Amino acid sequence: MEYQEIVEEAFATLSLNKLRTGLAMLGIIIGIGSVIALMALGQGSQKAVANQIQSLGANLLTISPASQRGGFVQGGAGSASTLTYADALAIENSSEIVNVERVSPEFSRRAQVTTGGKNTNTQIAGVTPNYSVVRKVEVSAGNFITDRDVSSQTKVAVLGPQVVSDLFGDNATPIGQSIRIQGQSFRVVGVTVSKGGSGFQNQDDVIYIPLTTAQKSLFGSTSLSSISVEAKSEDVMVAAQDEIGYLLLSRHKLSDPAISLIVGGIGIMNIMLVTVTERTREIGLRKALGAKKAVIITQFLVEAIILTLVGGLVGMVLGIGASYIIAKIISLPFAISLISIVLAVTVSGGIGIAFGFYPAKKASNLQPIEALRYE
Repeated sequence: MEYQEIVEEAFATLSLNKLRTGLAMLGIIIGIGSVIALMALGQGSQKAVANQIQSLGANLLTISPASQRGGFVQGGAGSASTLTYADALAIENSSEIVNVERVSPEFSRRAQVTTGGKNTNTQIAGVTPNYSVVRKVEVSAGNFITDRDVSSQTKVAVLGPQVVSDLFGDNATPIGQSIRIQGQSFRVVGVTVSKGGSGFQNQDDVIYIPLTTAQKSLFGSTSLSSISVEAKSEDVMVAAQDEIGYLLLSRHKLSDPAISLIVGGIGIMNIMLVTVTERTREIGLRKALGAKKAVIITQFLVEAIILTLVGGLVGMVLGIGASYIIAKIISLPFAISLISIVLAVTVSGGIGIAFGFYPAKKASNLQPIEALRYE
């Protein structure tokens, strides 16, 4: 039998039972559609983030836990404690990360601060020396946090100008003075240059202390609030984000959207197995008339591939449409890459072969006499 005849017959067979064919394709449609929509929304988010960061003139990426709001990347409501100092070290030292210049692990929380008869509620940021470089923080007096402060868990603090004003008054020189953060005494070693802002985004209303001191002595936490990353240039920011994303997915053993394709593939296999059972007599008749195993296998494989490719194309259209609508609703740039489309459709074809082979093999192994007797 010629391949053209096999393909034509495959289309004819699939069209005979439209409900079964539709159900078989549904898993692939959902899988491909969701993957393309997620990739498109991810690329739109990357573009929005890159636009925000580039508007600040910095090669800055901020990594936050998935269910936490903060920095430039926003997740759902609530809080999470999934980022660790080990994650920051992995990003800094991994041979797979080639587009990152510096890494700054951070732990932030608001707390009450007092000195003398004055007090204020402000942001406490546990940081390492890299923070001043990555975040472009300069000191107007004294020093910033040092490696020795971090390794020794020293109780030193660098104050923002607003904090200085609130606690010591305007034009004060607090270097060497003591403040109390949640009842613990800290020595002031530096004051930062004013950067401006307002409300909770006021970059002058913050106190910097060593990361280890914040985590272990002050707040008793082993997690990070965020990790700031300086990319080597604006041109490689998206590449750096991808590298970091894949590394953290691997480290935290997070599932990949492609799992929906596997579920779709299993659905294809189940439907094809049912098809083998329903068409037992037909298969027996073909073999009795001289059809070879290779022809039977090819027939079922072609049907499986058609199911996945058509399902993939439908899913692609739905995925692009859904991502466009969602992007407009949440005010994200609409971005879709040709690579993601080609990859999704190619993967769907591969799934057709992978999950269609077993039913095809089973069909080819049926004995003609037993198949013809099957009721």
